[in-house]
Amino acid sequence: MIIGYARVSTQDQHAELQLDALNSAGCEQVFEEKVTGKLRDRPQLSQCLSTLRKGDTLVVWKLDRLARSLKDLVEIIENLQQRGIDFRSLTEAIDTTSAGGRLVFHIFGALAEFEHSLITERTKAGLAAARARGRKGGRHRAMSPLDTRQAAAMLADPMITKAEVAKHFDVSRTTLNASLKREGISV
Repeated sequence: MIIGYARVSTQDQHAELQLDALNSAGCEQVFEEKVTGKLRDRPQLSQCLSTLRKGDTLVVWKLDRLARSLKDLVEIIENLQQRGIDFRSLTEAIDTTSAGGRLVFHIFGALAEFEHSLITERTKAGLAAARARGRKGGRHRAMSPLDTRQAAAMLADPMITKAEVAKHFDVSRTTLNASLKREGISV
């Protein structure tokens, strides 16, 4: 079965161009969505992907209609390939049913992996440079040591509960407990 997926980013846009191209490509069923590609939760895409079976082909008008990034695209296509599902992009002429199409797609995958490695290297280098300048990374603690000592003093009163103290400091009970533990205070 040949299944199509069409997406436009806003309610004001129209998918007719995509739908016409998908119908011309022989799609027997088309899933259409009006949602930004930046959202991970795209109900029609999820339904489309779960509808596909081994031997089916997913067809899109253009690669950017399917995925938010090259990384997402590679993940989706690799998942399809593992399930025995082919993929075609009409605009970019990518067709994983052919050896040439698989080669092009694997080149895209290698580029995505290379891009990810570069980002990782730059991030590590940036963190090392910041540490060399005396800066610490990571999230700021929700409760300072002073806040934690104040919380412990409040908890010395048997009429005050941990839930009340956590609410006072605008943190969860889990955060309160972790802060007390970090400061070596048992209550």
